[in-house]
Amino acid sequence: MSLPQPGTDAGRTALDALLATPGRALAAFDFDGTLAPIVADPRTSAPYPGIVDALADLAGVVGAVAVITGRPAETAVRLGGLDRVPGITVLGHYGAERWTGDRGVVAAPTPPGVEVVREELPVLLDRLGAPEGTWVEDKGRSLAVHTRRTADPDGALELLTPSLEDLARRAELRVEPGRMVVELRPQGVDKGAALTALVAETGPHAVLYAGDDLGDLPAFEAVVALRAQGVVGLNVCSSSDEVTAVAEAADLVVDGPAGLADLLRRLADATRDASGV
Repeated sequence: MSLPQPGTDAGRTALDALLATPGRALAAFDFDGTLAPIVADPRTSAPYPGIVDALADLAGVVGAVAVITGRPAETAVRLGGLDRVPGITVLGHYGAERWTGDRGVVAAPTPPGVEVVREELPVLLDRLGAPEGTWVEDKGRSLAVHTRRTADPDGALELLTPSLEDLARRAELRVEPGRMVVELRPQGVDKGAALTALVAETGPHAVLYAGDDLGDLPAFEAVVALRAQGVVGLNVCSSSDEVTAVAEAADLVVDGPAGLADLLRRLADATRDASGV
């Protein structure tokens, strides 16, 4: 099976380098919307059928595989069955947590502002008259306000976001917009910083990063910055109708988690063919 070709010169260069010397490559992925389809209740999230097996297959031929997610690291591992992927590193809470199979979770301290938000958010949503279907996901180190279940998700976000931004400022947190969700989370961590640190640690010559939402754009930007340092990179968008900015920033666009699963299978096969394994 042939591989889909990136639409940029930089992306094609990175793909060629990954195929030529896969043992020196890092492949990193977002979880929700990328490895797993978006669902109304994130607690019921599950990987796209076969995608974890494809990820495990890829882990056997590339130098390193990682998942970088806004979820708690252990939650992503549990929901995704990611412990089946040999040698995988899972960076949770945008890099504030790190899970590996040999050490479990290592985490940074939680800022006090998270507790401030936890206490004040229910009162704030009640005062604002949050539409029916609005609900809060407590991630431990952050809190996310979801509007996907409301009658008008975009209208609910427009109503709630200014006050959520005010609350985040008072708590010295930051606001992370997403697909029908606003997350209030600690400052100083994002997927770009997490990916950059992982590259510095593992020393790859080629990086692939795949994501689907606005929170993945810092990782895309990190890949572009790494190119200036001699690390070739390929940005892959797991596309949706809900967010277009990620596709516009990507070198290669695939059709959601199903398209990514197909790409992973083709990539593992092509890498083995190229190396004669």
